[in-house]
Amino acid sequence: LKKAQQYLEDVIEHKRIVPFRKHTGNIGRKAQAKQFKCTQGRWPEKSCKFILDLLRNAESNAEIKGLDVDNLGIWHIEVNRAQKGRRRTF
Repeated sequence: LKKAQQYLEDVIEHKRIVPFRKHTGNIGRKAQAKQFKCTQGRWPEKSCKFILDLLRNAESNAEIKGLDVDNLGIWHIEVNRAQKGRRRTF
């Protein structure tokens, strides 16, 4: 958990990059992406701030439940597209 928080904070400060491997259209090449063995990446600050808030929330929940915060781990994260809004067609 601590490594993930540090990584996200570094992305917000543009010290580390998030590699883009799949949807790479119109994404410029960055030198920082070499550490992930790819050429394209970005610094998605808005997304990183949102996920950082979720991690802080998980950490505070663990403290309240009396769990060991140092041994917390992230096993799975899934992001889905939101449902399309229905439009009126008249």
